[in-house]
Amino acid sequence: MSDQHATTHLTDGPRDPEHDPAAVLALEPEYVERLTSRILATSGESKEVTSPISGAPLAHIPQSSEADVVEAFARARTAQEQWARTPFAVRKAMLLKLHDLVLERQAEILDLIVLESGKARKHAFDEPVHIALTARYYGRTLDKHLAAERKPGVFPLLTRIDLNHLPKGVVGIISPWNYPFTMALCDGLAAIAAGNAVVAKPDAQTMLSALLGAELLEEAGLPRDLWQVVAGPGSVVGTSIIAKADYICFTGSTATGKRVAAGCAERLIGCSLELGGKNPMLVLADADIERAAEGAVRAVYSNTGQLCVSIERMYVADAIYDRFMERFTARVEAMTLGAGLDWEIDMGSLISQDQLDTAVRHVEDAVAHGAHVRTGGRARPELAPFYFEPTILEGVTPAAECFAHETFGPIVSVYRFTDEADAIARANEGEYGLNASVWTRDSSRGRRVAAQIKAGTVNVNEGFAASFGSLEAPMGGVRESGMGRRQGREGILRYTETQTVATERLMNITPQFGMSDETWAKVLTVSLKALKKTGRA
Repeated sequence: MSDQHATTHLTDGPRDPEHDPAAVLALEPEYVERLTSRILATSGESKEVTSPISGAPLAHIPQSSEADVVEAFARARTAQEQWARTPFAVRKAMLLKLHDLVLERQAEILDLIVLESGKARKHAFDEPVHIALTARYYGRTLDKHLAAERKPGVFPLLTRIDLNHLPKGVVGIISPWNYPFTMALCDGLAAIAAGNAVVAKPDAQTMLSALLGAELLEEAGLPRDLWQVVAGPGSVVGTSIIAKADYICFTGSTATGKRVAAGCAERLIGCSLELGGKNPMLVLADADIERAAEGAVRAVYSNTGQLCVSIERMYVADAIYDRFMERFTARVEAMTLGAGLDWEIDMGSLISQDQLDTAVRHVEDAVAHGAHVRTGGRARPELAPFYFEPTILEGVTPAAECFAHETFGPIVSVYRFTDEADAIARANEGEYGLNASVWTRDSSRGRRVAAQIKAGTVNVNEGFAASFGSLEAPMGGVRESGMGRRQGREGILRYTETQTVATERLMNITPQFGMSDETWAKVLTVSLKALKKTGRA
């Protein structure tokens, strides 16, 4: 094992005959036991998790019961009562300490992410960076977002209005496998910054990355009971969380998100949902071709396309189509493919057989309906069990499954356009609206086009990183891509209840000095007309 990973709890496991001479990396049993001990699980059952890199066993994850979820909420509620009274300065210090810990221990974090998800190390690096940015942002701004606000009262000077932002209580976080560290933590950081507790259910495939995050939170100073972790199938554990939480944050598929929303509606609790996408990219005729081609590779193939905001369809101006496609294809074909812990890998593996099956089916179906594979299009089991080549499709027709349905894999469909308005209309087709990308040398033109696209975020001359990395900027979807926003002021205030406190001075809003109701109404009418002339609200 190289010095690079000497302190990250990895050991060389047995040789894998199908991938010899590479050694299968395993985790030290004591390390796995330390992390999994954080799960509240008394069912006596466990689930084996294997690594997408080799298919070798990675860990056995203890499974929680419904009774464990009940206990998790009981502990969290007790801890939250004290935490809600904790000064902002203490919360801020904890978040800023987490920022430092994440950056210091990034090698360990990256190893776990890669082993659990199969993604390239360069793409795994996005996760600790995003958590460090999130912790720093709320660590520096939470008091600004949460401080009581003064608002005008009905009568100037006589009526005082204070708005308080109070924590909701215990927030349920149900996070996905595609970004196992950042999605397990980033939404919860805003929740605890706002004074809430968290009961988290990370995805079964990527529990260890989430558990390491919980460990780092405690090391940063967060009371342990304030962040509870449970494990198990969504039909059991997820349903139980929805039945007990004061607010739900869910990231995952649109189909599951609708069921989560229905469960929350039944209890009249709030939720934020980041769901699926079929994200478009528009390359306008005046785009910098080299820059757009390089950006397209990152926008499409980061995390092997298993990214909610990744680009799955591209509309390229006819005037530059051939030149752009030549450069884009060359860059794709020059990518270093593989699965492992090395920084040199440009694209890693899909995470599961299900994801591989979808990629294979979408390509075969597209070809059957008249599409052409410009490059890629094949599974590569010699690289990893679930590996699929970066793929470019041309001529995809509306009859193909991948025309409008999310692939969530390393496949993009490319189309020509001659009219900009038509390209915008095609980008707005379908039911999704999460992210979009526009490429042009004229930034003002790019922003004008962006304003016409139905998406929660639009990046000009970038695929997704500009919006995702700007923590002041809210992020989320419209239409069937979700509801609510993470990041920024909206990302923390979603976890609060706004309380209005009205204080009346000197006199009440009732008839005064023995006036009749009729006379009082006339006095109020005159007062309202006078207030309008002052220009006050």
